[in-house]
Amino acid sequence: MKLFNLKTLATFIAGAAVLASNAMAETTLRFGYEAPRSDTQHQAAKKFNDLLKEKAKGELKLSLFPDSTLGNAQTMIGAVRGGTIDLEMSGSPNFSGLVSKLNVIDIPFIFKDRAHAYAVLDGEIGQGLLKELESQGLKGLAFWEVGFRSFTNSKHPVKSPDDIKGLKVRTNQNPMYIEAFSLLGANPVPMPLSELYTALETKAVDAQEHPIGIFWSAKLYEVQKHLSLTNHGYTPLIVVMNKAKFDALSPELQKAMVEAAQEAGKYQRELNLANEKEIIAKLQKAGIEVVEQVDNQPFKTIIEAKVRKAFIEKNGDELVKQIDALAK
Repeated sequence: MKLFNLKTLATFIAGAAVLASNAMAETTLRFGYEAPRSDTQHQAAKKFNDLLKEKAKGELKLSLFPDSTLGNAQTMIGAVRGGTIDLEMSGSPNFSGLVSKLNVIDIPFIFKDRAHAYAVLDGEIGQGLLKELESQGLKGLAFWEVGFRSFTNSKHPVKSPDDIKGLKVRTNQNPMYIEAFSLLGANPVPMPLSELYTALETKAVDAQEHPIGIFWSAKLYEVQKHLSLTNHGYTPLIVVMNKAKFDALSPELQKAMVEAAQEAGKYQRELNLANEKEIIAKLQKAGIEVVEQVDNQPFKTIIEAKVRKAFIEKNGDELVKQIDALAK
């Protein structure tokens, strides 16, 4: 009888251990973003989930919410700060109201090319900017990519600043872009991505500016005719987590979270680069007039110095100098 009881006890303990292990494996974090399922952001989010489950040994996983399911960028950022959403990603301009120094990333033409942008974001400058978010209840995990921005409209090809004058242009909330398009003579209209397709379709706005990946995945080509590869700015995505929830994780799980986010970001950058030429070909086939070679100097002459000055007056010139130095 004693032997039976010991066996029963051992079986009970083993079963309890399995249940406890399964309970740990069921820890699921809600991850929201605006991009549609067809975008590389969603592909990278799935990669992030796979990497996280592997690195966290099954203790953590993500539940993905693309297509603005949990709200627009500002709504989700507020929800992550409040703890009702665990993670969120959106373009860096959406965070500049919380940390004004982040505006340095959005100064038009500040990045020479992708390599320059990656050196800034993945190095000391970028990691310092992520650290600034902690005072706002956010843990910055990694920079992913929206990309170099292009200009589209429903009126005519854009080859020079004069072609932008008078157009109603959707921008994000960032003051850098509002100022830049005002200087070019356009009428900037800030609005969330989730509202953009309808606004273009109803002619509430004439134009918009996004990297071509978003232009394609959000099907904006259905309501626009002309695309110009102006590359007037580069926008990274910032992947953030509620800081209190991040801090509550063990050091091992914190490490797994950061590493998985950073590796998924590099994966997404590679996807974007590989997809760009294919997307341009698809857009041309869909009837979009694409201006691939745009002389950026006239645009820079009008906006670069004034927008830089506005940033420096508020935040000083140290970050701008550091970014310029890395371009060399």
